[in-house]
Amino acid sequence: MVAAVRVHRVGGPEVLTYEEVDVPAPGPGEIRIAQAAAGINFIDTYFRTGAYPSPVGLPFVAGNEGAGTVTAVGPDVTDVAVGDTVAYVTGLGGYAAERILPVGRALKVPDGIDPKQAGGMMLKGMTVCYLLRRTFKVGPEHTILIHAAAGGIGLIACQWARHLGATVIGTVGSAEKGELAKANGCDHVILYREEDFVTRVKEITDGKLCDVVYDGVGKTTFPASLDCIRPLGTFVSFGSSSGQIDAFNINILQFKGSLFATRPTLNHYAASRADYEALAGELFEVVKAGQVTIPIQQTYALKDARKAHEDLESRATTGASILVP
Repeated sequence: MVAAVRVHRVGGPEVLTYEEVDVPAPGPGEIRIAQAAAGINFIDTYFRTGAYPSPVGLPFVAGNEGAGTVTAVGPDVTDVAVGDTVAYVTGLGGYAAERILPVGRALKVPDGIDPKQAGGMMLKGMTVCYLLRRTFKVGPEHTILIHAAAGGIGLIACQWARHLGATVIGTVGSAEKGELAKANGCDHVILYREEDFVTRVKEITDGKLCDVVYDGVGKTTFPASLDCIRPLGTFVSFGSSSGQIDAFNINILQFKGSLFATRPTLNHYAASRADYEALAGELFEVVKAGQVTIPIQQTYALKDARKAHEDLESRATTGASILVP
């Protein structure tokens, strides 16, 4: 039996239950890992509340991301060995001291990257990779807007976009978060609680607006985000931390400037093993080169998962957060 955090009924952070679970021996195509850390992400709250249905029903072990050391391998596994350090983004099961993992979702962590850091950076880092390198290929000629620029994805996106040469505008909730965003590559910070972000974007860009808006906030920033995009630009909605965007008349895209709009997910961009490895490889490359740094801003004990979710949902966190068994 090992420690884990399970959800027996959907709801608020109080439904996260710290308890003991059985972890079996790995079967064909599986490995067992002792986890160094599990990442904490907003998607975890969507499964906890039932906004995203659990694919395994109830109860389930929360968490989609982590890293650790391989302790056992299934009978047909040859790609990894006991003692290897691996990271992953996969289905539920991350909030546990040990877990079974499909070997097809295991990524060997390169030397020079701490396992705890890897445990908190894979989902966010690979998400940023596809957002900036696949969904809309950002380059020096682009001006972009990143909402929640001091968040887990925001800090990585600001750094990576700056590395690509883009002009980066970010919205944040406080002056302290604004300074953090600036320190991580954000050229222009907008305090959305004090300033109208559409007006400020127009001022910053001299009315030219942005080529792309990356919006992980959702309900409270839509449809205003569309007013920040130049004609033929792109709206990328990749999350809904403030609530889901309501259904909208698609004709609004015509009147706002023949805009493109998309709601991408990592599951589709990393569906094949080749794409999964390619995204992870690009992430490892920029981290090892020092072009993107991913410090762990908050560390919680596994038993304190409820507190971690409370902090995340109240906007009390910045950057990456992890749970440590």
